[in-house]
Formats: sequence, C-alpha cells, structure tokens
Amino acid sequence: MDINSDWLSEVRFNSDGLIPVIAQDDDNNRILMQAWMSRESLEETVRTGRAVYWSRSRQKRWHKGESSGHEQLVREVQLDCDGDVLILRVEQVGEIACHTGRNSCFFRKLTEDGWQDSEPVLKDPREIYPGE
Repeated sequence: MDINSDWLSEVRFNSDGLIPVIAQDDDNNRILMQAWMSRESLEETVRTGRAVYWSRSRQKRWHKGESSGHEQLVREVQLDCDGDVLILRVEQVGEIACHTGRNSCFFRKLTEDGWQDSEPVLKDPREIYPGE
C-alpha cells in the first residue's frame, strides 16, 4: 500500500508503545480476536498486507499464522476517533483465528449457568501447534 508517510502521526500508542487492535472478518463482520500492535508491527502490517502483532507475553513481534498457517490478510485498516484503537478487516486464512482451534477468540457467552462455549473447535490445537 503506497500511502502518505504522515499517517502514523495520528496513531496514539499507549505508555507501553502499543495500541489495541480488533481483527474483524471482512466477509461476515465477525470479531475474530483482539491483540496489540507496536509501531513497528503496524508499519509491517501496512507494508506487507499481512497481520503482524506484538506479543506481550513473548515481548516480540508475532506474525499471525507463523506457526499455525492461519494468517490474516489485511483488507482494510481503520482508526477510531480518538486515534487509540485499530480495526483490521481481514481475510482469515483457514477460518481459524483462535489458538483454541476455533474461528473466533470470542466463543464463550454468559448464561445463567456461567460461561458456556458457543462455538465448536474446528481443529484440535495439538494438531495446529505440535510440540507445544
């Protein structure tokens, strides 16, 4: 994507240098996951058209799908009115966005009995991440 170099000046990163990102399926508008991006991961995402996040637990960039093959092809990047939250409209390769083997990380809903799984596992995580 060839864009004006000023675009990053409008993005407000938090005190840790991160911005929350919501990945949304471009075909059906389903929220797939929430993650974080650093300035560098956002720049790489825009440059390559593939989602690159910041892993807070590993303290490094995380190319979505690098071990699972379930990458996200970015169709659009949206910035909220305050400049402090992003939405990535993505094509989810392989239809699995969650490390639990589901389409979305938002698969639990609150019921009278507490949290209930509302979506099936599409692929066993042990098959997605062998050896982990």
